[in-house]
Amino acid sequence: MLSLTIVVLVTAAAGFIVWANDKRHAKYGMGLPAGVAVAVGAFSWIIFMAAGFGYQPGLTWIPWILPMALGAAAAVGAVIYIGRTRARHDTARLTAALKL
Repeated sequence: MLSLTIVVLVTAAAGFIVWANDKRHAKYGMGLPAGVAVAVGAFSWIIFMAAGFGYQPGLTWIPWILPMALGAAAAVGAVIYIGRTRARHDTARLTAALKL
């Protein structure tokens, strides 16, 4: 259970770092990338542990390192997608409002 706690803390920190480094971070909430990272990291940890990868010689890194990397990658992906989509929608709404 300690490994899940570490995974959650590291992925949350990675999500906050991703948010802070995004130039469009004003378009969405601060907790979005952290939440996505934690959800993906915890879910992948559960899957890897259920699959039997945990606490076996040679495979110990899978439930520790891989969920952290997957969570950070998911946060980056969410930020890229949500940031672009939200900026495009905001521009379209502003353009429609200015045409009236």
